[in-house]
Amino acid sequence: MRYEAALQTIQSLAAAGMNLGLERVRYLLAAIGDPQEALFCAHVGGTNGKGSVCAMLTAIARAAGLRVGTFTSPHLSCYTERFLLDGQPVARERFAALVTAHRDRLVAAARRANPTEFELHVALALTLFREENVDLVVLEVGLGGRLDATNVVQPAVTVITNVSLDHRDILGDTVTAIAREKAGIIKTGVPLVTAAEGPALDVIAATCRERGAPLVRVGTDVRWEPVSVSALGQELNIYGLKARYPNVLLPLFGRHQQVNAACAVATAELLSEWVPRLGRGAIHRGLAAVRWPGRFEIFTGAPVVVLDAAHNPAAAAALRDTLIAQFPDREMVLVLGVLGDKDRVGVTAELAPLAAVVVVTRPPAERAGDWEQVAAAARYYSDRVLVEPDNRSALECARRLAGPNGVVVVTGSIYLVGSLRPYV
Repeated sequence: MRYEAALQTIQSLAAAGMNLGLERVRYLLAAIGDPQEALFCAHVGGTNGKGSVCAMLTAIARAAGLRVGTFTSPHLSCYTERFLLDGQPVARERFAALVTAHRDRLVAAARRANPTEFELHVALALTLFREENVDLVVLEVGLGGRLDATNVVQPAVTVITNVSLDHRDILGDTVTAIAREKAGIIKTGVPLVTAAEGPALDVIAATCRERGAPLVRVGTDVRWEPVSVSALGQELNIYGLKARYPNVLLPLFGRHQQVNAACAVATAELLSEWVPRLGRGAIHRGLAAVRWPGRFEIFTGAPVVVLDAAHNPAAAAALRDTLIAQFPDREMVLVLGVLGDKDRVGVTAELAPLAAVVVVTRPPAERAGDWEQVAAAARYYSDRVLVEPDNRSALECARRLAGPNGVVVVTGSIYLVGSLRPYV
């Protein structure tokens, strides 16, 4: 079976839409031999930053000489980016071989279980990582936690980066309610690393006490301090559970990435109880080598273009702060597209006041909905709001308006960033 046929097979087996729960994915996994039971995992959840922490953990593990499998979602540019082996998307031929080898069992299980596409992805990823004999699996939660399909693993360490309002129609209308869902990944006796604060931390800490899970708080048990910022990224000192890590180079920008780095260091230190190679040298080398496309990714030129997949108000606020710090005296033009199931008003309120011009465009996804509503929200903050449905035309318009000394910021949706990144 070729790659295109394998992809079509998976999509043909998937039920439409989103359907949280663990019964279907457990049935799928049982049909293909419960691969999750043989894997050594770090399970990473949270509202924002979980993908960055996964990228950092992957880089640290690679620097330690480990074979690492990483599962994240959604992809930025290529479907196979969801399934990483040693930091690289699985080869299309390998993906096709995986689907071919398990097709009959997947078809039979899907007829009975009616799984979603994400559940099929989880089953395939865990099977791939078992077959490739990886030393560590870095597994990102898809949505929430308690009923997310990834919550079938028994990890060595669990991470909840932070909790803020997102997916309110599914997870709840308050931070407390959302924190309860995310705390569902906490396992009995398994240490939990978190940078959550306030009511969310209260929920997480209570769950840890109930389940006898050691709690590591980033900001108190693990700390950091910024040292400097340059064109290469930022340097910081991190004070971990086991050691001090001075002058760590992190080629990602923003204070939020400092917090994510502290989460990753604490997680690596806990994992080193089983894998001693995840020590000081691997942490320094790994963080210096980390790459996470589409997350405050800067493309130099005239104008500069920044791509960032911020899609909720908390992520937009982090993007705003980082833009102000990096480009304090530069005029900015915003290319903004936000999905219909996101807090469009909240995202726009954080970003539109920074921009000389806002170019609103349609996110290239089925959930785009009435995307032009973003323009109405932007007009509260800017006198210059343009609407351009075509993404490439929106980008070119923004480049012209920014001029050679300006900054174009493409944001609001990972789908928009992914569609425009090849042209940037």
